[in-house]
Parts: sequence; C-alpha cells; structure tokens
Amino acid sequence: MDILRFATAGSVDDGKSTLIGRLLFDTKTVFEDQLDAVERVSRDRGEDYTNLALLTDGLRAEREQGITIDVAYRYFATPKRKFIIADTPGHIQYTRNMVTGASTADLALVLVDARKGLVEQSRRHAFLASLLQVPHLVLCVNKMDLVDYSQETFDAIAHEFTQFAAKLRIPDLTIIPVSALKGDNVVSRSDNMPWYDGSSLLHHLENVHVASDRNLVDVRFPVQYVIRPMSDDWHDYRGYAGQVAGGVLKKGDEVLVLPSGFTSRIASVETADGEVDEAYPPMSVTVRLEDEIDISRGDMICRPHNQPTPTQDVDAMICWMDESAQLQTGRKYVIKHTTRTARCIVKDLQYRLDINSLHRDEEAGTLALNEIGRVRLRSTVPLMADAYSRNRTTGGFILIDEATNRTVGAGMIADSGR
Repeated sequence: MDILRFATAGSVDDGKSTLIGRLLFDTKTVFEDQLDAVERVSRDRGEDYTNLALLTDGLRAEREQGITIDVAYRYFATPKRKFIIADTPGHIQYTRNMVTGASTADLALVLVDARKGLVEQSRRHAFLASLLQVPHLVLCVNKMDLVDYSQETFDAIAHEFTQFAAKLRIPDLTIIPVSALKGDNVVSRSDNMPWYDGSSLLHHLENVHVASDRNLVDVRFPVQYVIRPMSDDWHDYRGYAGQVAGGVLKKGDEVLVLPSGFTSRIASVETADGEVDEAYPPMSVTVRLEDEIDISRGDMICRPHNQPTPTQDVDAMICWMDESAQLQTGRKYVIKHTTRTARCIVKDLQYRLDINSLHRDEEAGTLALNEIGRVRLRSTVPLMADAYSRNRTTGGFILIDEATNRTVGAGMIADSGR
C-alpha cells in the first residue's frame, strides 16, 4: 500500500481536530483506552457529546484554550491506503507550524466554517499550500449541520474560493461539504445532502492519485553516508546511502557525481532487505558504483546530461520562524540543503509578501516571525539545487542560527527569472 501524507489547515474553531478525530473514530483506528479517556475528559468539561477533537489536541494548553498549537501527527490506515496526518494550527501566530506540517504533504485539506464562509486564515492557508507546491487541495465546508445543509450556502462558498484559487498555482482542487461533528460526508456519503453528487472525504483521500506528483525524470541522489564496513569479508565494499530525491536509479545506469564531475555506472542498488531492481522517491537505499570515486556526505549523484547547476547564489522565498531575532541583510547563517551544510550570508531582501492581499512590500528591510519574503543568499560552497517547483527536496532548505543552533527560516528556491 502507498502512503498519503496530508495536512489540515483553516481558521481557529473551523473543526480541524474534530474532523481528524472523526476520521480516526469512523475508521476504527482509535484504541478503547483512548476513547475512554476522551469521553471522560468530555464529561469533566460538561460536554454532552464525545469531543473527538481531544484525540489530536494533546497538549494541555491546547485543551484549555480549545485551539491547536503544535503540529500533531496521527496515523491510520484503510484497506486501500496508509495515511499520515499533520494537524496544523489555524491561528495566525502559528503560521510557521503550518509551513512545517505542509512542507512534506501530498495533499492540503483546508476547512472553512459554513456559517462564516471564507475568512482571512482560509485564504492565508490556501496561499501557503500553493507556495509550498502541495499538488492537491481539498476545501472542506464544515459545520453544514448548522446551516441546515443548505446547498445555496455551500455553492456561494465554493464559488468564492474557486475565484480566489484561480490566482494561485493549485493543480487539483476538490470541494466537499461535511459535518465533522455529525459525520456527514466524512467516511460515507450523507443522506442529508442529496444535492451533492461527489465522493465522501475518505473516498477522495483513498483514491487521489499521488504517484505521478513525484519527479521521476530528474535523477537526484544526495549522499547522506558512506558505508565502509571494517570486516575482512567486506573490505572491498563501498556504498553510498541516502534517500532518492528524484528520478529512478537502476543497475547499469551511467551517473555523474557532483561537485567533482566524475562519472561511473551503478553496480547495484540495495536496501535493508537486499538488492532491488530500481529505486525511486522516497526510497532510502545504498548505491554502489563500478569505480572507486572520492564521494562524501553532501555530494549529489545524478545523470551526466541532466544535472542541477551548482550555484553559490540562491534566490528563494523564506518563511521566517525565529521569534527572538529578525532576518536582516548582511546577517550570516548556516544553510542546510539536502545533506549539504554550509555557511551563507543574506545579500538582499527583495520584498516582503503580504499573504492576505498578495501585495509585495519592496521597502521592507527585515522579516519578523511568521513573515514571508523573497531573499538572495550567497553560500560559501556550491549547492546542487533545483527550483522548488521542479523538486521539493532539492529545492528546499532551512537556515540555522550558528549561535543558538535554532532553525530560524525555511526556504523555497525560486525559478530563475521569477
């Protein structure tokens, strides 16, 4: 079975945690002791129903405030597919957490309250999903039970969101009316909305096609570790371990190693279970080459005629994550790109982006917590990078403060000329 990673987003109180709780409950992936604990807490709080949101709101502060703060990861499976859910915060001050949760997602699920319609946070999270190149977006119009399952209300929200999404790069958009509290259209189709002829949310999640979203054309294999066993039986063994970031690796393929430029052929592709015929994203494998080449952590294995351009100058969109210090021109940071780590300097802040109006403030001199902007960086060593729109792994990076070792920013390398 394949795995679907999806992130939930939306404004505060739109019902994200309740929806996930409903998915877990209706797919029978909640343990009895978990359910008993949730029922007990619900009774203690004076609620006359089982609050399924408590299944994901695990922090005490979350339960006290009734909001999601941290990124809560949950796992469940159906006979068709395995799922990893990132329940991301809706509050504006936790934008960085939403970026973290959605950065590896195959699908973003944005909730809106049917009573309120689209709000600022709905647009903000849809924009972030498009900025992070999440290939599939599902808009769930929640709390339909509180508007008497009105088709007119749903159609108005769907029309408004479709017009807004037309300004963004969203390749696949699906809109589903649901009631997380009552379970309408979550796992099975609802009799309360006969006017809706689409699939339920779970059916859509089980059948959305994600295999073609991964880049299987451009071979990218960042070397994470060089395996040299010290045993006499393995003294000739030299393997390069890492996770395939793009393309397909097969025995006999001609490859190029960057930054050295040496070429060789693949002698074998191996996993913990033995040799395999081919490897593709996101498999973790060990690659052996026919020739002994000086390769170390941070090097990139690719094709001779299809390679990233090593560059020390990087244009990127940055989401700033540090609450104690702002990004400023001239500041120095550590940049972590795939398996390569280097130092870099912020040469220029080109503009700060207002993600509500999409306005570019070209006079901005700094980026504060949760703000997003376009920057130009200069690194001390070349980075083997692609545009983020081409490959999310080789096009993404993080910035680290050398003094505190905190991750202060997450970046997406921009297309040239954009």
